[in-house]
Amino acid sequence: MNTLLQRHARHTPHVQSADCIELDGAQGEGGGQILRTALTLSMLTGTPFQIENIRAKRSKPGLLRQHLTAVQAAVQISGATVGGAEAGSQTLRFVPGVIRGGDYRFAIGTAGSCTLVLQTILPALWFADAPSTVSVSGGTHNRAAPPVDFLIRAWLPLVARMGVTQTLALKRHGFYPAGGGEVVATVAPCTDALMPLHLTERGAQRALRAEGIVAGVRGSVARRELDTLSRLVPGVEGTVRDLGNAEGPGNALVLDIEHEHVTEVFTGFGERGVTAETIGKEVARAAQRYLQSTAAVDEYLADQLVLPMALAGAGAFTVVTASSHLLTNIGVIEKFLPVEVAVRPLESGAVHVEVA
Repeated sequence: MNTLLQRHARHTPHVQSADCIELDGAQGEGGGQILRTALTLSMLTGTPFQIENIRAKRSKPGLLRQHLTAVQAAVQISGATVGGAEAGSQTLRFVPGVIRGGDYRFAIGTAGSCTLVLQTILPALWFADAPSTVSVSGGTHNRAAPPVDFLIRAWLPLVARMGVTQTLALKRHGFYPAGGGEVVATVAPCTDALMPLHLTERGAQRALRAEGIVAGVRGSVARRELDTLSRLVPGVEGTVRDLGNAEGPGNALVLDIEHEHVTEVFTGFGERGVTAETIGKEVARAAQRYLQSTAAVDEYLADQLVLPMALAGAGAFTVVTASSHLLTNIGVIEKFLPVEVAVRPLESGAVHVEVA
């Protein structure tokens, strides 16, 4: 497999596989991750795929704007041919071409997640024929997707340890429902195969930092969120960040838990009818579950690590729980790549995940 990816890095076209992988979008957790992972690995392996029942288990099945933007972005960077790429479609056929670096701009047009689009195309651009700059506009801080803070401070340093050279910059916040945010990524192609990452211990705790972000919302809302979080998670250093009216309205509470080997990021999002205290408690519960565990990573970071590890051909991590999302993602990865991912519970209650 590393030879395959190195072939991309040497800028030589790959040979299209005659096989087409068939995927059921209702499998496992039945969300958009099945499609995003398939797009990434199809581009990297040159293997076409067809997916039915896209996002079948969601309240609004089929392609929403953020999923359609991810498909369109994959088509543009790989010269793919595609069928079924339209809003609401529950069937898609994707035949990749050759991954090309360059300057790209993608606009979701709603508060749909910029980060989910980036997660689809960035691993492919790691093995493009030239450096890339990618701008994605849309939502940067909304529920059901990792915020940009998570990618920058939790995910980015770990893939850097694997040999990836990229940056991520938040140019403008975009909250639900208005959107209007922008994230810019730069990527330098990998000249060597990715290095395996072994992340089974988090190491000593270094810092607990929280930020209450408000845009067009009273600063007292963020202060109440921070006060609630600090009471439940002792030792948190909290600050209020007021973006003014231009980037709102919106509110997010972001907690960084920094350890020697990993930084985890937990986020809560303010919304109409939900008290600041409820948001503080929500973030505190997630943080407490992680801090009381022996695992190196929480469930959302685990989702983002298993694919780079599979591209490296090896790696391991411990996670608080093996979510349905993670297990579904593993199932898709094993269809495209010659790897096996072993998931086993530990006596401590954590779960050990190993790619081989």
